Amino acid sequence: MAEEQQQADASPGPAPRKPAGGPAPEAGHKARAGDGDDRPRGEEGAADGGDLADGEAAEKEKERERAAGRFREHTRDPLAEAEGEDGPTDLAAASRARRSTRMLFDTGRDLNSFDRSYIQSAHIGDIHLRMDARQSNAGMRSGPVPDEELRRLRRVHVEPKGYVQLRNALDARRLLVLGAAPGTGRTSTALALLDEVTARVGSDQGTETGTGSRVRRVDPDVRGLAGSLEERPGTGYLLELSLAGPGSLPPDEMDLDGLAAALDERASFAVIVVTVGSAANPLLAGRYGMRCPPVPTQELLTTRLRERLEDRLATAQAGTPDGGPRVADLLSQAEELARGKAVRDAVGLEELRPSEAELVASLLAGHLLGDVSYEELLSGCRSLAADQAREWFAGVDRALAAPPSGTEPSAGRPGTAALFHPVAFRIALAVLGGASRSVVATAAHLLTWELSVQSDPDNTPARPLFCDDPESDLALSRAEPTDGTVEVAGAEVGAQLIWYQGSALPAAVLTEIWDRHFPTRAPVVRWLRLLADDPRPQAWMRAAVAAGELCVRDFDHGYAELIRPLAEASTPRRRIFAATTLDQAAGHATHRRAVCKLVDDWSRYGTKPLRWTAAMALGYGNAAATTDDALDALARIGVRDNGDQLAAASFNVVRLLALPDGAQVLRRMSDWTHHRREAYQDLGLVTTVRLAVTPVDEVLNDEPGSPLADRGDWPLPLALAATRPELVLPMADLMWTALNTPRSQEVAVDALEDLLRSAVRKGGGQWTQPGLAALLPALMTNEHDRRRLDWLLRRMMNDPENPLPDAQARSLWWLAVPPRDRTGEEERDG
Repeated sequence: MAEEQQQADASPGPAPRKPAGGPAPEAGHKARAGDGDDRPRGEEGAADGGDLADGEAAEKEKERERAAGRFREHTRDPLAEAEGEDGPTDLAAASRARRSTRMLFDTGRDLNSFDRSYIQSAHIGDIHLRMDARQSNAGMRSGPVPDEELRRLRRVHVEPKGYVQLRNALDARRLLVLGAAPGTGRTSTALALLDEVTARVGSDQGTETGTGSRVRRVDPDVRGLAGSLEERPGTGYLLELSLAGPGSLPPDEMDLDGLAAALDERASFAVIVVTVGSAANPLLAGRYGMRCPPVPTQELLTTRLRERLEDRLATAQAGTPDGGPRVADLLSQAEELARGKAVRDAVGLEELRPSEAELVASLLAGHLLGDVSYEELLSGCRSLAADQAREWFAGVDRALAAPPSGTEPSAGRPGTAALFHPVAFRIALAVLGGASRSVVATAAHLLTWELSVQSDPDNTPARPLFCDDPESDLALSRAEPTDGTVEVAGAEVGAQLIWYQGSALPAAVLTEIWDRHFPTRAPVVRWLRLLADDPRPQAWMRAAVAAGELCVRDFDHGYAELIRPLAEASTPRRRIFAATTLDQAAGHATHRRAVCKLVDDWSRYGTKPLRWTAAMALGYGNAAATTDDALDALARIGVRDNGDQLAAASFNVVRLLALPDGAQVLRRMSDWTHHRREAYQDLGLVTTVRLAVTPVDEVLNDEPGSPLADRGDWPLPLALAATRPELVLPMADLMWTALNTPRSQEVAVDALEDLLRSAVRKGGGQWTQPGLAALLPALMTNEHDRRRLDWLLRRMMNDPENPLPDAQARSLWWLAVPPRDRTGEEERDG
C-alpha cells in the first residue's frame, strides 16, 4: 500500500479530467487503460488547490452534497416509502416468497386450458369407471349391506395402521365412534370391522354367516336405534352421522351409553362414522371415540391394481397354468408406470384415497390391456384433483340458502362462520401454501368473515373463539405441516409451514371457485385486497401470484377488480402486488401479448402510479416482448418528469441483469451514461450505483438452475463477476464512471466500501472474495484508481464504529493489484 503518512480522511488525489461530451469516456474500458488524462474528473479534483475563492468552494461543496443526496434518494428501495427511510425493506423476502409460490402452480397445467373434461361415468372396454365414487353413498338410508359388497370388501380392503386397536375397542365396548375426513376409507373400514366382529359372533353361536343382513346401514338416530335393535345376536349397525348443518348437535354421552348397553344385551355392534371437526370433537374425545388413520397409498394402489387385473384376465386365462405370472408381470409394469414422472405429475396428489386409487388402478390396467390410450390415462389422472375440489365446494351453503320453515326473517343464520371456515381454509391454503401455519389460519379467518357477510349481509357473523381444531383443518383439507423457517424483519426464525398434499390441488381449488362459483368472486377479491396490505411478504407476495392465476381464468374481471385498482393505489406494496399479478398472467402464453400491450401503454400514457407499477412489472422480464422493449419502457419512465421515478426504473433495470440477457442490459446502461441528455446520464449512473448495492435475493428470478441461486446474500455485481466472467469488464467500466463523476461519486464510493466489506463474513468465513478477485483488477487499472482504493481502505481501517482489520485490508489490496502490476515498493510494504 502507499505511504503510511496518508490520512484516512484525506482525498486520494486529483482524478483525470472528463471530456466535455458527457460523464463517461467514449471508448469504454480501453479508453481508461492508459494514464487516464482523457477520463471523467472526480469531485476531489474539481478545485485547483487554493485558486478558487472560498465562496465558490463552499458553493461547490453544497452542490456536491445536494447531488449526493439526490443520488441516495434515487437508490432507495421501492418499498422504503412504506417501511421507513433507512431500515431494510422486505424485497428479498418477497422475491423468495414469489419463487416458492410459483412452484405451486408449475405443474404442467396452463390454467387457461385446465382439463375440465373429466368424465363422471364411462365404459373403457369392459371396465366401468365411476369417477364420482366418493359420493356413491350419498343419500343412503336404512337397509342391509349386500353379500356381494361384503365379499368384495374382504377381498380388497386394506387395513389402515391401527386397525387392530379399532377392532379391539369395538369388541370391548360394542360401540365405536370412528372419526376421519370424507373419502379416506372410513366407511369401508367401519364395514370391515362390523363384518369381522359379527362373523365371529355368528360362528361362535353356529348361525349362518353368509347373509348380508347381519350388517346393516341405519339412519343416524342414536336414541331410536337403541329402542329398535333386532333380536338376532351378532348384528352390526353402521350409522353415518352428519354434523355439518347449522345447529346440528352430536348425541351426548348418555345416549351413547344407552346404545352401548342395548347392543351388549343383544351381542351386537355399532359403528358411528363422523367427520372430524370441532362439532365432532366431543364424540371423538369420549370413551367411544377413535380416529381412523388413512390407508397407505402404495399398498392401496397395489391392491386395487391386482383386483382390476385379475378380474380382466380371469376369463381369458381360465384354466391356463401361466395365469398367475401374467398378472404379476402386468402388476409390475403398472406399478412402474405409476411411479413415472408423467403419471405422478398428472395425478398431482401425494396420498390417494380409496376411490382415487380405484380410478388410477382402472386407468393403468386399461392402458396396459390396450383399452385406454396414454393421453386418456393422463387426462383421467388429472381429473382427480379437479374432482376433489368440486366435492369440497359443491353445495356448501345449500342449507343456509333454504332456512327451515318457521324461522323469523330477522333471526339471521346461526353457524355461517363455522360452516364456511373449512371452505375458507382450503382457499387460503391454495393461495398461501408454503407460508407459516399462523399466516394461513389468519387469512382463513379473514376469508370466513368475508364469505359469511356475503352470504348474510344483514347480520354480523358470530365466530366461536375456542372451537377451532387445527388437526381437523389439516385432515379436511388434505394438508400437512412441515418444519421450516420464515423471515421476520430480515432474520430467519423457525416456523411450522403448511402445504397441500399434492401439487395439483392449489390450481384445482382456484379454478373451481373462480369458474364454477361466481358469487364467491366478490368476497375473494375483497380478501385478496386485504392480503395486499399484509406487511408480511410471505402473505402478500403469495397472494399476488395466486391473483395472477385467477386473472388468467377471466382477465377482464381480474383487471377491473384487482389489477387496475391496486395499480393506482397510493401504497407501494399494493402497486407491487398488481405488478406481480400482471407478471404471473404474462407467464401464460395466452395472456402475454395482452399484458405487454397494457404495460407498454402505462409506460407511455399512464398516470404516475401506473408508470411506477409498469416499471415493477417490467423488472420481472415477462411484461415486454423483448429485453430491448423492456429497457426502452424503463428509460421512458426513468427520464420523465425530471427523473421523478428514477428509483423505480433503475431498480427494475438491475432486476433484468439477473436474467440471461445481462450483457445486453449492461450495453444499454453504457449507452445511457454516454447520452447527451443529463436525464439519461443520471439513469445510467443511478442504475450502476444501485447495481452495486443490490443483493442477489432481491432480484433473483425463478430461472431453473441459476448459478446465482446459491449466492442469495451476495451483492449482485460480485455474484455476476464470479459466475459470468464476460460481464466483468462492462460492469467495471460502469462502476469506474460512477466513481469518477462528481454527482455520483460519493454514493459510488460508499457502494464500493460495501462491496469490499463483503469479502469475508464476520466469523472469518469466505463470502464474496472470488467475486472481488474477478472485479477489482478490472476496476483498478492505473495509479489513480489504486490511490483511491488505498485511501478508501485506510478510511475503513480508521472507522471508529466498524474498523477494517489490517490483514483484511491488505488482502483486499492484493486482490485489486495483480502480481504483474506490483512494484518492488508495494511488495516490501505488503
